[in-house]
Amino acid sequence: MRSVGLGPATLVLLPVLAGLAALLSRLGGLGHQRALPLAVGRAVLQLAAVGLVVGFALSSYAGTLAFLVLMAGVATFTSGRRLRGLPGAWARAGAAIVVPATPVLVLLLLTRSVPANPATLLPLGGILVGGAMSATTLAGRRVLAELRGRWGEVEAAMVVGLTPRQAYREIAGRAGADALLPALDQTRTVGLVTLPGTFVGMVLGGAPPLRAAAFQLVVLVCLLAVEAAAIVLVTELVAAAAPFPRPSL
Repeated sequence: MRSVGLGPATLVLLPVLAGLAALLSRLGGLGHQRALPLAVGRAVLQLAAVGLVVGFALSSYAGTLAFLVLMAGVATFTSGRRLRGLPGAWARAGAAIVVPATPVLVLLLLTRSVPANPATLLPLGGILVGGAMSATTLAGRRVLAELRGRWGEVEAAMVVGLTPRQAYREIAGRAGADALLPALDQTRTVGLVTLPGTFVGMVLGGAPPLRAAAFQLVVLVCLLAVEAAAIVLVTELVAAAAPFPRPSL
């Protein structure tokens, strides 16, 4: 099979596609026309850096652990920035990401569901942290938006005797539920609509398709558990921050 590479045509195509995405964002009023090319530029630099250091990270358990900690730190920073208006946003985002992902990864190792080697731990840990980050960001922002839009109801609930935390839970308790839909849809349609990256990567690397499918199933179920826990946890952590000024996004 011909390998994927950054040939001359690819080097032209990728900036064109990034520019097209930015143009569509501007024409559609999405407001991300500056963020899109910047995100692509960051991806280029970050993947280049990862390509240089991942060999070190995979050479020992200490290197793998250090890289996983770095992943968790970057995920925390990223989600924390998105939760503007929430007191202690970074600490709460970090808890919602690390607390669900860590025990799931440990359980996989204790039950020997996955090989306990750096080549497995690093990508699997990254997948779980990334899923928890996405769920935390989407759910946290949705909860904060719900509180902002229904702030009069929050105040009315407190007037009738509810504590701020109870009022927040009453008004926005299920607001973050939609953050689980991408993981649900991916699991429901796996193999029918998409072939997930883990499966494709293993097959391209020479693994038997059935073995790749089994590992992909493990990843999908773990992601569901991690993301559901992250959504519940970030919702509770937002409520635990009560009272705080009306959130602004």
